[in-house]
Amino acid sequence: MPENASPHLVRLLGAFVAVAVGMGLISAGLLMPLAGASGSAARGTVNAFDNLDGEFSAVSLAQQSKIYSADDKLLATPYDANRIIVPMKAISKNMINAQLAIEDSRFYEHGGIDLRGTSRAFFQNLSSDSTQGGSSITQQYVKIMLQEKALRQDDLEGAKAAVEQSYSRKLQEMKYALDVEKTHTKSQILNGYLNLVYYGDQAYGVEAAAQHFFSKRASKLTIGEAATLAGVVQSPSRLNIRTNPEEVQQRRDLVLDRMHALGMIDTKEHERYTKQDVADMVRLKRNEGGTCTKAVDPYFCNYVMEYLKTLPELGPDPDARLQAVNTGGLTIKTTLRRDWQKEIHEDLTERVPNGDPSGVGAAAAVIEPGTGKVRAIAQTSQYKVGLKNASTKYSEQAWTYPSAYGGTNGFAIGSTAKMYALVAALKQGMPMESDIRAPMAGLGRPHTFMPSEFDPKCTAGAPWEVQNDFTSGGNISLRRATAQSINTAFAQLASDVGSCNIPKVMSQMGLTDGNGQTYGLVYGSDGTKVKGDYSIANIVLGSDSTSPIQLANSFATLAADGKYCPPNPIESITRANGKPITLNPTRCKQVIEPDVARGVTSLLESPIKEGTARNAVLDGGRPAAGKTGTTDKHRQSWFVGYTPQLATAVWVGTPITEKSMDGVCIGGICAGQVFGGTIAAPLWKKAMDTASKGMERKDFKKPSEKVVRGDVRDIPNVVGKSGAEAEQLLRAAGFNPRNAGAVNSHAPWGTVTSTSPTSEAIKGGTVDYYLSNGIPPYTPPPPPPPPSTTSAPAPTTPKPSTSTPKPKATSTTTAKPKPKPKPTPPPKRE
Repeated sequence: MPENASPHLVRLLGAFVAVAVGMGLISAGLLMPLAGASGSAARGTVNAFDNLDGEFSAVSLAQQSKIYSADDKLLATPYDANRIIVPMKAISKNMINAQLAIEDSRFYEHGGIDLRGTSRAFFQNLSSDSTQGGSSITQQYVKIMLQEKALRQDDLEGAKAAVEQSYSRKLQEMKYALDVEKTHTKSQILNGYLNLVYYGDQAYGVEAAAQHFFSKRASKLTIGEAATLAGVVQSPSRLNIRTNPEEVQQRRDLVLDRMHALGMIDTKEHERYTKQDVADMVRLKRNEGGTCTKAVDPYFCNYVMEYLKTLPELGPDPDARLQAVNTGGLTIKTTLRRDWQKEIHEDLTERVPNGDPSGVGAAAAVIEPGTGKVRAIAQTSQYKVGLKNASTKYSEQAWTYPSAYGGTNGFAIGSTAKMYALVAALKQGMPMESDIRAPMAGLGRPHTFMPSEFDPKCTAGAPWEVQNDFTSGGNISLRRATAQSINTAFAQLASDVGSCNIPKVMSQMGLTDGNGQTYGLVYGSDGTKVKGDYSIANIVLGSDSTSPIQLANSFATLAADGKYCPPNPIESITRANGKPITLNPTRCKQVIEPDVARGVTSLLESPIKEGTARNAVLDGGRPAAGKTGTTDKHRQSWFVGYTPQLATAVWVGTPITEKSMDGVCIGGICAGQVFGGTIAAPLWKKAMDTASKGMERKDFKKPSEKVVRGDVRDIPNVVGKSGAEAEQLLRAAGFNPRNAGAVNSHAPWGTVTSTSPTSEAIKGGTVDYYLSNGIPPYTPPPPPPPPSTTSAPAPTTPKPSTSTPKPKATSTTTAKPKPKPKPTPPPKRE
């Protein structure tokens, strides 16, 4: 024997003595000669073995969680370790036999340490520098559990030490194996092992391995499949069933040989399964999870995973919550209707194909009013990670939800923003059926609003030019202005109701931009917001951006009679042991009076019934309300609408290039100019008809007479008062006074001559007053009398009277002229 082999031999003998002690063999005198040969080294090892900590505690195994849709479709299985824990009854007898045959055929006969296997390994190691082999299934269970425990505690050094090939580690493993045999049944140990062991390709435990490699449950494994899995445990990295089927097949046949030798299978079964090629047996499962890239719907999976990181019920911080999801074996039921989502996606891509040459994309989000439940999200792009250049064909970024959850900053919402001006107006008591004095404007013929016409903090820094899509103006009803989306009418409305009241409403109804900032805030050139300042173009005509899910949820507030609920994709979460996790209820809040919400809904029925979205009438005449939106140069377009049960936003636009959609052909259809009613509204109809199938047909609740007529109050008589006095009286009566300028009048200079309206107006409404300039109005002189048509009589000489003449009275008056004819009045204008 080489001289340098002596210390190695002593260590081996010491280890074997320790094994013998563990099995009670030394006390039986069976190994005394061998023990004596090791002398004091062996006695020291025995003492060290006795002093090892004998307490072994297992940890709950990291296993995959499962994310389901509301209609019970499996959407994703997030995990750090792809493991699905199952009981023994869910594992086929074939799998149990195969694993015992190749790893520990005497498992039910020993007490945790297999004497024959350990002795064989001892004498093999005696002539080499190896310490491999001989471990029972109980010992393997202990080793892997110690490694798992260290990994769960982020102890990488401990995890490495748990599997290192050293005598101290081997001694501890054997001591713990004896302890486990005392506290666990054989069935518990074997079940734990089969759920714990690694089968390669990120599949941990027999259930995950069966599903991954053969697309079936562990309970359905054939003899050949079971023998294949059992064989790779020896070296799962090298013996990878997917990438190295030839070597795996050799090992599989060795397992089958062993099963045959032990009488677990007969000769016919042995011959049958050894003839099968492993490569032909493999049926890899697709979209099984791990990361959202493998999920059925990666965009929704990402949204859910980010949302789960916000739930305090899952842990103290986002990292702890993510670990709970990836390792806790949770069952997460979402609010998503997968059947709706699939059909909506098909409808979107049929009209706006994925990667259309036009550069146009489309997206939709469906929300349940009164709960905030996210029922569907879809977009026309295909999910792909690691893109250098995004496109409408491939996108890692979702277009449907905000950047806080990994989505986009959103898109400008256009005239859908006009809804908030309606809410602000009706909140102030403006009659639902009132008129607006809209300045005349058309395409290329804008009307200029001055900054002074709006609240100082909610205006423009320069004169603001507003044009309409067609020439219109004058006295326009609020309903018609909404139906036809007349820009100058809503700009005037913002002036009338106080423009700063509109962003207040937006905030109350949950609208933010895609970055979570208050909608409409002005930002400086350095990207910082100008505190308290809002852009009038943003808050009236929707120049700022948000996502479909945010906009749909904000409109859902109206459908819910003024109750706002934050978007929520989670229905329930259950732990691996079947116990539900109590989630905090959704924080809903009444932000608008129900009567006001109903009045705005009544107005928003007009675009569908008679306005810009007449092509969005739902099947069966189901009541619906909504608003179209188109941005400057037709880059983005929207339709957002709702029924009492659902709210949906559909966006169609250019997510990458920000080019105009005018004149382009989308999906092979050339539509000229693209408005909210061109593509988005018909797609909204399809989505809502899909989701509403089988739902009860519900009518919207009617607003009260007070909302229809408004909170009308008498205007105090201020004629003859000074401007300052008039303002004081009008404000005290609850109105917003406005100097409408000077007029010619006989009244003293600077006094009020009249108001508009004259007798009554809504509470908080604007009352114009006019001041006299002290100049009498011009009165044209009367026309000259018409010339006479008869000759004057000839003079006559009076005859002499024979009587005394009476004195004749004289008069300075002349004959009364004939009245001149009245001018014909002009014809009345309709």
